[in-house]
Amino acid sequence: MKHSTFLFLCLVLVGCNKKNTETNYGDVSVSKTSIRYAEGFNVTYHGNVKAVEVTYPFQGATSGYKYLLVQKGQTVPEHDPSVRVITIPLNDLVCTSTTHIPLLDYLDESDKLIGFPSTDYVSSEKVRRRIDEGMVQDLGMDKSINLEKLIILKPDIVMGYTISSDFGQFKKVEELGIPVVINSEYLEKHPLGRAEWIKFMALFFNKEKEADSVFNFIEKQYLETRTLGSAAKEKPSVLSGVLYGDAWFLPGGDNYASRILKDANCLYLWQDDPSNGYLQLGFEAVYEKAHAADLWIGVGTFSTLEEIKNADYRYVRFKPFTQKSVYTYNARKGAKGGSEFMELGYLRPDIILKDLVKIAHPEMLPDYELYFHKKLE
Repeated sequence: MKHSTFLFLCLVLVGCNKKNTETNYGDVSVSKTSIRYAEGFNVTYHGNVKAVEVTYPFQGATSGYKYLLVQKGQTVPEHDPSVRVITIPLNDLVCTSTTHIPLLDYLDESDKLIGFPSTDYVSSEKVRRRIDEGMVQDLGMDKSINLEKLIILKPDIVMGYTISSDFGQFKKVEELGIPVVINSEYLEKHPLGRAEWIKFMALFFNKEKEADSVFNFIEKQYLETRTLGSAAKEKPSVLSGVLYGDAWFLPGGDNYASRILKDANCLYLWQDDPSNGYLQLGFEAVYEKAHAADLWIGVGTFSTLEEIKNADYRYVRFKPFTQKSVYTYNARKGAKGGSEFMELGYLRPDIILKDLVKIAHPEMLPDYELYFHKKLE
């Protein structure tokens, strides 16, 4: 389904959504939302004020970050000094991950983005047009945002992510008086949990109803495809990842990628591993377990079998290589080479799942064409 058609359907579905409780406060209409899969954030409503907590902001975190979202022109209630106060709806913002951009696109708030680090990574056609028109400033590398440019932009918030308790550059951003909001969608284990972070973004624009409609559609598509895949009689074994230096990186058994392969009715060969991060294994350990795999899905930046062979001759020893059953997820690139999978995939696990079911059980989706994935030649 083309994204423009999808967005139109979501706008229609907004009027049909019965699950939200909408409350009016003068000229502010707040539509409450519920969270079903995401574990990394929660929200409670106190009148027209939203108390938002990112409960698991980085791997190994023992505490989270709290935000108080207060409607424009209304009194800020008493709160703990550690709670960051954000005035909503936002006039503008800076994002730091390409995965944040589809959240804006699908909420029809792309025009609020005014800055981004390394804009060449952006694939979204809407945002690329804004970049080309000079409406989105390139703020330099992610870990060293150009603070001078940021001061000039003075966004309402910077939406960031962190891999540790060290706020790093974000601490300097907050010292400039610009609130930083942490988005930790990447830590969600369930594919629909990641997609549900559109509801997190929606909180800052009073667009809970729109976010629920988008998510409900994605959830429906995902669950229907999972049911379809489960009816397949065969369960092909799957290898993933490639060597980086001396280590082969591949998803742990409790990782997002492992979960979505399982939902596609595949036998991911490391699915019994308890880790939710990425494993680093030696070549021989991987070869011993996966040399006879049926499929090899996810091969980094390689775009042809010849590239794989030239990178390391040992790759040709794997059955999926010899049988040409190797798939990349980078079939689609943005105008500057950014990966559409890495940008849009978090929000659209339903599309990823359809791709995987098509690859593993082509008879179940005879008319479907791969979107993110393609077979390497």
